[in-house]
Amino acid sequence: MTTPILRDATAADFPQLAALLAETSLPLAGVADHLAAFLVAEDDGGLVGSAGLEIYGAHALLRSVAVATNRRGTGLGRILIEAAIGRARSRGLESVTLLTTTAADYFPRFGFRRIDQAAAPAAVRRSTQFNGICPATAVAMQLELNPRQAAS
Repeated sequence: MTTPILRDATAADFPQLAALLAETSLPLAGVADHLAAFLVAEDDGGLVGSAGLEIYGAHALLRSVAVATNRRGTGLGRILIEAAIGRARSRGLESVTLLTTTAADYFPRFGFRRIDQAAAPAAVRRSTQFNGICPATAVAMQLELNPRQAAS
């Protein structure tokens, strides 16, 4: 097994990305609209991982973090999440929010903390993830990146 290459997703990746998300039981709705802010991990010509950002002004929604079954436990998920957070930080975004039904214990290692869904930035709450794609029981989590500097 070779080391996957991380790169920006392209329109040509959509069929493989859709298959990966289906394999990992993650929703496809909205992916095509935000594909330009997705990272994919490619190995031997196939996609083995993904992490997407939906950018809403100064905030982002992290979504579609997926790792192919045969790559789980290799650290690829961590690499994808750190790369997505790095991109959000380099864009000067203030926060990254996510919704999860299965990984609430995983994301605190990256600095995410649980929040009420209603506490997420208003623009992020208008996303498809917050409006029917993820269940109301999903755990909302947020990572503060570049908080506004308090006036001194």
